[in-house]
Formats: sequence, C-alpha cells, structure tokens
Amino acid sequence: MAVPASPELPTMLFVFIFIITCSTSVAQKDEFTEELLIKPLSRGYVYSHFQFTTKWNASIHDLRTFSHYNLFPKSLGEVLVRYGVQELHLSQTQGLWRHKLWGYPVHDAPPGAELWVWFKPSVKDIDGAWTDLVNAVSGLFCSSLNFLDSKSTIVPRWSFRPLGLASKSTSPFSRSVRYGALPKEIVCTENLTPWKKLLPCDSKAGLSTLFNAFHFHEANYHSLGLHVRPICADEACTQEAIELSQSLSVVTDVVSTSYTGSPNWQIRSLFGNHLVSACPIAAKSTIMVDITNNVDQSSFRLTPSPTITDTIKRGPHEHTYAVYDVRQFTQSNRVLNIEATFNQPPVLVELSPPPIHTHRFITGYGLEDGGISCLIHNTLSSNQSILYLDLLPWFTRVKFNTLEVVNNGKAVPYKVHYVPAKDRSRPHHLELSLTLWANSVTRVHFTFTRAYLKWTEYPPDANHGFYISSAVITALVPSTLEYTGPPQASSRLDSMFANQPLGASKPRFLVRIHTESLLVSLPTPDFSMPYNVICLTCTVVAIAFGSIHNLTTRRLVPYDPASKKGLLSKVKAFLQKIFKKSPTTAGQGDQPAQVNEGIQELTEDKSALGTDEKHSSQES
Repeated sequence: MAVPASPELPTMLFVFIFIITCSTSVAQKDEFTEELLIKPLSRGYVYSHFQFTTKWNASIHDLRTFSHYNLFPKSLGEVLVRYGVQELHLSQTQGLWRHKLWGYPVHDAPPGAELWVWFKPSVKDIDGAWTDLVNAVSGLFCSSLNFLDSKSTIVPRWSFRPLGLASKSTSPFSRSVRYGALPKEIVCTENLTPWKKLLPCDSKAGLSTLFNAFHFHEANYHSLGLHVRPICADEACTQEAIELSQSLSVVTDVVSTSYTGSPNWQIRSLFGNHLVSACPIAAKSTIMVDITNNVDQSSFRLTPSPTITDTIKRGPHEHTYAVYDVRQFTQSNRVLNIEATFNQPPVLVELSPPPIHTHRFITGYGLEDGGISCLIHNTLSSNQSILYLDLLPWFTRVKFNTLEVVNNGKAVPYKVHYVPAKDRSRPHHLELSLTLWANSVTRVHFTFTRAYLKWTEYPPDANHGFYISSAVITALVPSTLEYTGPPQASSRLDSMFANQPLGASKPRFLVRIHTESLLVSLPTPDFSMPYNVICLTCTVVAIAFGSIHNLTTRRLVPYDPASKKGLLSKVKAFLQKIFKKSPTTAGQGDQPAQVNEGIQELTEDKSALGTDEKHSSQES
C-alpha cells in the first residue's frame, strides 16, 4: 500500500536546499589562514610571529555587508559599522623592539598601546566618533584606551596614510584620521583573552593552542596587533574585500631561559606545548622558519625536515624559508614539534644592522629645562627620505625656535608641520619631512620647559615620572636587509612568495619604526606636607578641646579640712596606728593594749553609725 506524500515535504526540502545554498555561498566569501614565522635573532634570541588573517569578500562601505557574519567576528563588525570606521590599527605591546640588533619585525609597535583610525568620508563628527570608538574598543579588549582623550590625540598630516583601498578624495586630506598612544599601558592576560576570542577556532585548535600566557609575559618582548582595512579581492581589483589581520609577536631569550645555556630551541620550549592539530576552518595552516643565514646548516639543524624549502628574492636580497604544512604533519593524531639543534660549539647568528635605526633620549638636567634628541642612522649608500612624527604632552612646553636637524655639524633642510599644545586640552604635534644622507647619523633636537601641574593632576606615583610616547619614523627603503614584512597588498605571510608585478625592477618597501618611549620628571610638590598638617592640626585641636572640655564639664566642690572624717578615713588611721612603731616607747608588751583600744574605738564608731542610720530612717 502506497503512502501518500505529505504536502509539507516539498516545502521543507526547498527550505533545506535554500539554507545549504546560502551557507555555501556565504562560506565561499570568507577565507581564514593561520601562519607562524620563527626567526633566529642575534645573541640567542628567537622571534616568533603568529599571523591570523580573515579575508571577507565584501565591501566595508556597504551597510548590508554587516547584516550576516560567518568567520568575521560580529563584536568587531558592529563597532566598525556603528562608528563609520574604514581602517583600524591597534597594537598593545610590552617591551621594546631593538631594531639595531633584531632587524625589522612584521608589524612594528611602540611600548604601550597605539591606535590610529581612518574614518569614512561620510562621518561628519570625527571627534565625537573617535571618543565613542576608543571607549568601545577599550571595553572590547579590556584595555585603558578610554584615556585617549584630546590631550593624547593628534591628526597626522603625512605619516599615517591609508594602508588599504582609499578613494581619490581621501588621499590629500587627513581630517578623517586620528592617532593616539598610551606609553604607560600595561599588557596582561586580560588583553590576550578577548583578543584570541575573535579567532574562528579560538584557542581550541590550530596554532592558537600554542598560546601560553606565562611564556608570553615572561618573554623579553610581546605584542598584540589587530588591523582592519579594505583591500582588493582579486589581482584586477574588480571587487573589494575586508581584511582582518591579528598578529602576536614574541621575542624569547633562549640562552638565558634554558637550564644548560644552550641556544637550542623547539616549539615546546618556546610556547610550553607542542602542536597537535590545525584549525579545521583554516584554508591554510603553515609554519615558516627563516634559514636565510643557515642555508648550508652551518649553525643549526632542523628536525623534522620541512615540507618544502623556498627561496625568494625581494629587492637586491634573497630570503630562504623552511615551510611546514601543519595539516600534513598532524594527520593521524601525530604531534609536530619543530626543533633546532645547534652545532658544537654553537655558532650564534649575528644580524647586520638594518638600513634605518634610531636612538632617542632626554637631555638636560634639573626640573626646569630639558631637551629631546633623536639619532637616526642611515646605513644605506644612498640618501633616504623619511617622515618624522613626534607627539609630546602639553606639560612639556616645546621651544619651537630651538628645533634643529643636524648631520655632521651641518644643518639639514626639512619641511615642518607643527601644532603647538594648549594647556590641558591639546598635545604638541611635530612632523618633519627630511632626507638622511648616505652612511651618516642625523640628529633631531629641541628643548622644552617643564610645566607646573595642579596637585590633583599628579598620579599616585608622582615621583616615578611621566611618560612621553615614542616617535614614529616612516620611510620607503629600497633594501630588504633584515626585513620580514609581507607586501602591502596582503597581510598573509605566504604572499611574500608571490611573483613580483611587472615593472617593479626597483621596488621599495614600507618601513615604519618606533623609537623608545621616554620618562621625564616634573616639579613635584611634597605630598607628605598634607599629612604633617593633618597631624599638627589634630594635635592642636585635641589639646584645646581637652582643656576646654575639662574646664566646662568639671564640678568644683569646696573642701573643709575641719569636717568630720568618714569611716574609711578612720579605718585607715586605725591601721596606721596599729602598724606604727615608736623607737623609744613602743614595745612588745604594748601591742595587746593598743589592739584592745583600737577594737573599742572601732566598736564605738560602728554603734554611733548605727544610731545615726536609725535616726535618719525615723525622720524619713
């Protein structure tokens, strides 16, 4: 007997097919990759850079884009669309990257927190949007970015141009960009936890399982980065895409942390865990080890052997990488633990100085006048143009007439953009465009006067000093010496292996480096004086109050010496009379007589006392 078909079956089948089709089409729009770059540095240091890239084939200017989310985090997307953000670049760093010894990182960041944002041209109130945005980002990443107020925010003119797609009207105008920095911001596990929750696999699978907060925060340097920008979806740039790049950089001193003092390292020693799986959502999961200075294995040997060894040419220099396919190595429940074993005796890698590196410091003495000097080294054999940006707090009152740019005692011509500060409302903004001479050191110097703050403006650790954020140097260098960053078109590390475009015989690479943050002391009042005043005031009040209270509350009663003594006085006199001994007349024979006389007197007193009590009771 045939069962009649249900009329709801075609409808349910159609809905099911529609859901599968929509999910497939949406899934094809998103692409997620995870990468890890390991690079041995000078003096036994190892640089590890995690790169997680999410590419969403949609336009950031279309509001309908953020109505449905797949791999792109919804919490971040709501912030972008709410405040009209076109590009967002955030870094939270603990420690200082030493460019002279370690070269250039993939993403350079200053100590503390740094945030710079390009808003869409449709945003009218940029300052209001910036204020609301920093509060939203502060809550999203559990940081203190809400302190990025007008006293620590500037509008860069030349240094921070859009890194992604931008319209022609955006390029010559910088009114839509805001830059702020907090050099005193401390990075801890509270920042790492919300940051890794934006990943599709969180820390459950893939390279994110190597995240160990204890190893990261014990390292010499660690930095969290998050970058959102619009890019081209294809090579012809016929469509737009949104790129979310999350990076984590760690520099570990292997020699000092090892028990034997050996420079040998492995994944388990660097991160406290080995790799057991790849993220199932990731289209690609790779680990790259930079072996540019170890092609012939003269320094160390890698085990296991890499999947491939690839050599690329970037500018005049070649770079060699050992590439491991994580999904291939971890299949069948295998474990991947890359290990580098150095030869005996160990030969540590010594890197050459990069083309441009800096050193910045405070000059002067005392608590009235001071100065800031920045030494910019150019190791290239040709002149190099750079942009110099400095953000100074308002309490360092810069003397603009003392600004000088000198190279070997000769003045260097420069173009300047300077916005003076306003007390308690706006910082100093200094930007320079200058040329570094070949194989030379250029010195940028100016002086300032320390301002007096109100006593309520000092922090609890006022004698510790006040921080000045790092200066930013931007340049397009023709050399890739100690350069590890990907090309500007993509944040994925494997894009370095792509073929160079035609006509790029003399390519230049964007380099943005940050100097040291400075600590300046200001005239600080003696905060122990209020304590002394309080103690003195309390003492005076206590003495005055005690005397007045004693005089006003004490009851004064006249005393008559001829008045009749009470019973207690008679008892005391009797006891004194008993135990009093006269050296001339008193003897042992007199003691019974004295005792009898005392008992007789005491009896008379008691009888008299009883008679008085009877009379008083009768009268009452």
